[in-house]
Amino acid sequence: MSLLCVFQRVTAAHQSVFSVTKHARGLFALAVTVGVAITPVYAHQGDQMTTSPSALMRAYGVLADQTAINKVTLTNSNGVRVDVINYGGIITRIETPDSQGNMANIVLGMDNLQDYVNSSTYFGAIIGRFGNRIAKGKFSLNGTDYQLATNDGDNHLHGGVQGFDKKVWQMTPSTTANSAAVTLRLVSPDGDQGYPGTLTTEVTYTLTNNNTLDMQFVATTDKPTIINMTQHSYFNLAGKGDILDHQMQINSNAITPVDSGLIPTGELMQVAGTAFDFRTAKAIGKDIEAGHEQLKLGKGYDHNFVLKNKPNKDLVEAANVYEASSGRTLTVYTQEPAVQFYSGNFLDGSTAQESGLKHNFRSGFCLEPQHFPDAPNQPTFPSTTLLPSDVYSTRIVYEFGTK
Repeated sequence: MSLLCVFQRVTAAHQSVFSVTKHARGLFALAVTVGVAITPVYAHQGDQMTTSPSALMRAYGVLADQTAINKVTLTNSNGVRVDVINYGGIITRIETPDSQGNMANIVLGMDNLQDYVNSSTYFGAIIGRFGNRIAKGKFSLNGTDYQLATNDGDNHLHGGVQGFDKKVWQMTPSTTANSAAVTLRLVSPDGDQGYPGTLTTEVTYTLTNNNTLDMQFVATTDKPTIINMTQHSYFNLAGKGDILDHQMQINSNAITPVDSGLIPTGELMQVAGTAFDFRTAKAIGKDIEAGHEQLKLGKGYDHNFVLKNKPNKDLVEAANVYEASSGRTLTVYTQEPAVQFYSGNFLDGSTAQESGLKHNFRSGFCLEPQHFPDAPNQPTFPSTTLLPSDVYSTRIVYEFGTK
């Protein structure tokens, strides 16, 4: 039985329509009310559907070692399109309609394979084995000390020098009457980037006729290890300019504050009364220059927002975003206990894409559902340990719309 089959059995109860119920949560000893629990339900699109979903694979490029890289284009019955390559499982393009029905790409990306190979921005990539930072690349598990590759100063970031974003995945497209999908598979060997255990992973991107991109992550290991996977698309719902006028709401009452190396201190910081309070929608740029010490450390927002008191399989609304000039909306749902909000603070305009969109400072934002950064070294944080007897599974959903 494949990992995907195992995951589908585990999550079968979560596969019908988005109905939202809010509930209070606490974190550790604090009363942190966060998250919106939902059960996904896909609404019928009726007579708007004129074509069947498709998943078409074609050649994309060739690596220096002559490994062929392919691209799968997923298209739903409404014309929404998602392009995925098997290098890094990267989402290179997402086209959605604005409020007038005009299609445009809403994610930052590159125009060719070599640009992705050279890039260190993680545009659109699958992140693993461990998303975000691990202090000094070190952790202990069951009495054994491990040293991971360091690629962010002294720290380990997003899986290391050759994380999952730099791997070649096996890629299989598929369709149903209501969706188009691509499944990516990767075996990460024992010792890869310093991690213990052979990790076998499947990630499936499913574009539905509801204009949702449903992403399912599944993994198993043959030795105790750590894992914290996510997706790293940079969004710009206008398809141009910066993202400072985007209206964002994050369903979180607390962040995990960081030190000068952007490693969590182990504490919680309540967002009330601070620049980090997105519980009511506001422009990303409203408080980004507020002078808060945490904003100085991250050069803007680059912080872990707490969604749950403990890991569970509830799918919750992490955040929603609205861009007025296009009318586009993005809602992010996740089973993860937190989401990293990054406001594109390290983009410097040195790269661009075919549309002419330069990757300038704060020209894209990321919402990366995840476990907490540096969790292996923080005993009060939710565990990221995966044992051979367990199946790692998590789910992220992007819902595209207009208003």
